[in-house]
Amino acid sequence: MAISTQSLVDTESGLVDRRLFVDGEVYEQELERIFARCWLYLAHESQIPNPGDFVSAYMGEDPILVVRDSRGQIGAFLNTCRHRGMRVCRADEGNAAAFTCTYHGWTYGNDGKLVGVPGYKEYYYEELDMERWGLVPVAQVESYKGLIFGTFDPQAPSLTEYLGDMAYYLDILLDRREGGTEVIGGVQKWTMKCNWKFAADNFAGDAYHVPVSHISAHKVGSLAGEGEPRPDPLRFERLSANGGNGHGILLILNRGEGLSLAGGGLLGNYMTSIATEAQGRLGPQRSRLATSANTVFPNFSLLAPLNTIRVWHPRGPDRAEVWAWCIVDKAAPAEVKEAMRVNYLRSFSMAGMFEQDDGENWNECTKTSQGLLARRYPFNYQMGRGRERHDEEYPGSLAPNVNEHNQRGFYGRWAQLMGEETGAGVDGLAERLQSHC
Repeated sequence: MAISTQSLVDTESGLVDRRLFVDGEVYEQELERIFARCWLYLAHESQIPNPGDFVSAYMGEDPILVVRDSRGQIGAFLNTCRHRGMRVCRADEGNAAAFTCTYHGWTYGNDGKLVGVPGYKEYYYEELDMERWGLVPVAQVESYKGLIFGTFDPQAPSLTEYLGDMAYYLDILLDRREGGTEVIGGVQKWTMKCNWKFAADNFAGDAYHVPVSHISAHKVGSLAGEGEPRPDPLRFERLSANGGNGHGILLILNRGEGLSLAGGGLLGNYMTSIATEAQGRLGPQRSRLATSANTVFPNFSLLAPLNTIRVWHPRGPDRAEVWAWCIVDKAAPAEVKEAMRVNYLRSFSMAGMFEQDDGENWNECTKTSQGLLARRYPFNYQMGRGRERHDEEYPGSLAPNVNEHNQRGFYGRWAQLMGEETGAGVDGLAERLQSHC
């Protein structure tokens, strides 16, 4: 019998059962009820600018091929041959007009259609219905300001609806300059011995851990975010915002004179120089905001001051694979882009100082939660209950910077989706695939 999630998360009391992070049955339900239904980040449009360009991705544990086809349309498909399941593409990125399975040679066009089968006449007697055996498509694929998302749920709301209030805050990074953003420097990938939710809820707005976990890095002056606002409580108000649907954001609001939230140095001067353009694109209220850590539920996170975006791919209840990129303004000067890339590498990359602090925490939290007695005691997410407020100028529910209302929102959404016994995405996909058999 499936574990009931109703008793695992209590958002009113701020308690979360540790089994969420270590139980194999819970994990299997997550793959079905969350990763097979939610909008998941796949790639940035700048990675596939030309017809035939492709990158590999994942949705849950399913390998995905994201392709701009020969007509220029973006699609996504399960990266598995319909014959025996071999990956049809084993490269991380490239350009191709077609993909040929190296097991038996079935060939698919970059639009997912089956275009070649060895022995079609001799062995299949021309009876194989080629139109029904193309690559399995991701049900919906949409872009938001350059970010490509997909969902296997054909009945899911649009990406814009799914993002909700979160879109307002994403624009602060994605749409502050003409031309938007691009990713540079390739992708970094590494595996951690932790549950993916520890990382996602931390980036949803855990300001509480910063002065404790990252104190050593701060003391040696390794905070690479040269353009980050200086801690002036009279000018900068730090907030957390619950964007709905499990999304969470940390915000910095400039209540002083001038539009830029930047300090000095190359990156600080750059942010000051684009302040007027950003105001014209974002408006006077939003241009006074900067975002710090963000999570788009369930597993896509951004750290705007240090120019990183990343996905926490689930690899079991006690494993997560991190894919991280450096994201920059496309219109930024080359030296600014390079400074942003170096900042990201020094701080939040595979060998980044801050990354190591966080990974150690999440690994140990997962390990200790596997204990028989430890699993009997829930985690405490009670900080700041009842301190939420609404501001007519800014969407979502706001709270002080050091608060756990974003985490309560994250796990509340998790419990809501996990509590639904059947997933429309799974059922809809099964019905759709019957026509391919």
